[in-house]
Amino acid sequence: MELQNTVKEALNALYHHPDDSVRMQADRWLQDFQRTLDAWQVADNLLHDANSNMETLIFCSQTLRSKVQRDFEELPSEAFRPLRDSLNALLKKLHKGPPIVRTQISIAVAALSVHVSAEDWGDGGIVKWVRDEMNSHPECLPSFLELLTVLPQEAFSHKIAARPERRRQFEKELISSVGIALDVLTACLNLSEFKEQVLEAFASWIRLRPGIPSSSLACHPLVLNALSSLSSELLSEASVNVISELIHYSTAKSSGGLSAQMPLIQILVPHVMRLKGHLKDPSKDEEDVKAIARLFADMGDSYVELIATGSVESMMIVQALIDVASHPEYDIASMTFNFWHNLQVYLTDRDSYISYGNEVSMEAERSRRLQIFCSPYEALVSLVSFRVQYPEDHQNLSKEDLKDFKQTRYAVGDVLIDAASVLGGEVTLKILYMKLVEAIGTCRNDEMCDWRPAEAALYCIRAISDHVSFVDAEVMPQVMALLSKLPHQPQLLHTVCLTIGAYSKWLDAAPSGFSALASVLDILMRGMSTSEDSAAAAALAFRHICDDCRKKLCGSIDGLFNIYQLAVSGKGGYKISAEEALYLVEALSMVITELPPDHAKKALEALCEPIVTSLQDVINQGPVAVQKIIARELTIHIDRLGNIFRYVNYPEAVADAMQRLWPIFKAIFDHRAWDMRTMEALCRACKYAVKTSGKFMGATIGVMLEEIQGLYHQHHQPCFLYLSSEVIKIFGSDPSCANYLRSLVEALFSHTTHLLTKIQDFTSRPDIADDCFLLASRCIRYCPHIFVPSPVFPSLVDCAMIGVTIQHREACNSILTFLSDVFDLANSTRGEQYKSIRDSVVVPRGASLTRILIASLTGALPSSRLDVVTYTLLALTRAYGIKSLEWVEATITLIPLTAVTEVEKSRFLQALSETASGADISALTGPVEELSDVCRRNRGVQEIVQGALRPLELNFVPVS
Repeated sequence: MELQNTVKEALNALYHHPDDSVRMQADRWLQDFQRTLDAWQVADNLLHDANSNMETLIFCSQTLRSKVQRDFEELPSEAFRPLRDSLNALLKKLHKGPPIVRTQISIAVAALSVHVSAEDWGDGGIVKWVRDEMNSHPECLPSFLELLTVLPQEAFSHKIAARPERRRQFEKELISSVGIALDVLTACLNLSEFKEQVLEAFASWIRLRPGIPSSSLACHPLVLNALSSLSSELLSEASVNVISELIHYSTAKSSGGLSAQMPLIQILVPHVMRLKGHLKDPSKDEEDVKAIARLFADMGDSYVELIATGSVESMMIVQALIDVASHPEYDIASMTFNFWHNLQVYLTDRDSYISYGNEVSMEAERSRRLQIFCSPYEALVSLVSFRVQYPEDHQNLSKEDLKDFKQTRYAVGDVLIDAASVLGGEVTLKILYMKLVEAIGTCRNDEMCDWRPAEAALYCIRAISDHVSFVDAEVMPQVMALLSKLPHQPQLLHTVCLTIGAYSKWLDAAPSGFSALASVLDILMRGMSTSEDSAAAAALAFRHICDDCRKKLCGSIDGLFNIYQLAVSGKGGYKISAEEALYLVEALSMVITELPPDHAKKALEALCEPIVTSLQDVINQGPVAVQKIIARELTIHIDRLGNIFRYVNYPEAVADAMQRLWPIFKAIFDHRAWDMRTMEALCRACKYAVKTSGKFMGATIGVMLEEIQGLYHQHHQPCFLYLSSEVIKIFGSDPSCANYLRSLVEALFSHTTHLLTKIQDFTSRPDIADDCFLLASRCIRYCPHIFVPSPVFPSLVDCAMIGVTIQHREACNSILTFLSDVFDLANSTRGEQYKSIRDSVVVPRGASLTRILIASLTGALPSSRLDVVTYTLLALTRAYGIKSLEWVEATITLIPLTAVTEVEKSRFLQALSETASGADISALTGPVEELSDVCRRNRGVQEIVQGALRPLELNFVPVS
């Protein structure tokens, strides 16, 4: 009683106390209470207490439901029947009570039936028990109908801490009882006040995919009743749910698929088609129209394979879907978007026509179908294109509404791409071009004109750019000619610039492309000076133009330099941010790559000169100034140099530039090594120089490595490891670099292993862990001769064992990948010679490694990591065969049988053994997921398993 009163007081505080801290304290106490063993009895008592208020009833019903779902194993086996009887009494008591409480109790009973087999439940299992209870207590029908509704839903609920084998058994029990359930529901149809509940329960059982023969379903009273409800004046939501489930059921593999379910399909489709007229009936309620539209969308999605044949009947469904797509409400129209995509795939994918035999027949059928569907897709283009138009009050849209509008534009863009895949880019472009012409006809250079229709048409034209031929000579020249005539409204200019960028390949390939380049560059310069948004779009488009038209623009390099210098100097009135200026750097770098070598080298120097001058000015002010300057004032210039090194594809020229720049880079390394942002930018620039220059960097690489090796010891910047990874990739196999690479590797790894000595170190420095083990994997791939025989190799394996269970995703993946690379070492020709060294390190640690990996599978790491942990365990098992299986078996034996049964353990061991012997890894996926599921089924079991395996407390074998 004292605990019951405390619960009531805590609930009162949670809902009514004015002090936030008191409410939070009450909430924490209630959450802790729900995990206790006492929660069972207290929640049950309070639910039966007539004096409990609504807040108490809701909390206690949720507590009891959660306890049954997750913690049923806490109870002794003899507690089952009293618990069932108590829940049954509550169902009867609450048949007219609060629906929210009744639902929680119904879910609790359903969850209980998942835990307990039909034999142990007695009375022929849960469904027969419900039937008998309904017959004995007809006044409690609402409660038992709700229980019948939630039962099939709980069959697949992973909130219930049941073993996978029991969950499968429960599904079979329900499917074998489906006849009883449907008989009960059919009998209840006569009670008109319960008809909605009956149909909702029926929909729930159909969702179970129970394998009822089509001929039986087609004439079943429940189906006929749902169909007749469609025709009534008041459209029933429950009947719509039933028909929707039946549509999905008729195509499910478990029900035999389309051919087996044709009798059902032939009765469903005509009934739904009769609703077509309601789509455009203004007197219809919007919710009713939405429900009808949903049925048509379900038919389209489910029967798309039949519809793609282009039969007369299927085209009637297509016309209905066109009507849905034309609805003024976007939420209704967009229900069809998935159908248009799936239909496009069926129409254009070669696999759809394989049954037609030879290529000639396949192509003939494909052409026939595409021809049939031209008209619907042409209509679709016109119907959806207006939806991307900015609303009149666009300037007043909230951030959320603006986000929704952008999502609408993306979705419409995808539909237009689907249409272009069927119609061809040129046909789709013509339709959209006519809309652009129409929009421009009402919008000259008058500032008061409505720019929005033209912007919408251009947005759509841009969306299909990948489907328009590079050499289209009919429409694209006219589109390009119109762009310069449009008003300079910021949003419109933004889309104009993006459209130019999207058609950069056309500008390069089309005969008229070169003459258009001058005019589009003028538009881009206008975009750069109009608004921040249009400037960003113009800079991106400039990059695309210079990338795709680089050969044509070689003769205009001086003009391009002028644009670049005006933009980065801030003297041209351009509104380009520092980030967008990088697009201009990239653009010029791409054009420079096409110049003859001598010209390219001079152009590269000219491109670097203003950047180098700015950095040199800072360096000349002395070390104190370099240390005090804001990071951004350095990184803005360093990032530009990095992009030049990345995109100017002249290795020798970039290597020379890097050599000249090294004194500046060294000064920044020396005086800013404490600053992560500056170091990341500098290491990124060095990385691109190394990638582009390759072996030509030989003159600079030694001093660069010496620099970062010394600085890493002082400042622990992860980017030093990341830069070293790139160096290892390029120079790892170069014998002339072996000595200083060995020194680098040993210094970096030795220091890192001293930084990461316990799991807390990994958690506080995940970026160092991530980059360290990425570098280690690179060493295994590119310089095993340096890394594997080195004294740091064993200590790095130990370090990996400590950090495997880090929760940080990238760091964890890098550690696991490193371990699997170690285990797979002997699979490559370069690594095979180091097998004995690897074995001397791994074998003494094998049992501990195995235990850590099994612990990771069973709860130490999130279930989202199962794939990568599984591969690592499999790599270990394939490398060490029987010995590794002994390690696994010894580890599995540690887990108590209360958590994992012998059958579950042996199933996992058998699958691992077969996969290690060469079976496909996919055969291991199911058993691993099951073991993981069993060990994580509730908090208590997970604690038992991790307590038995103790992955963080293992005594590692010292390196001999």
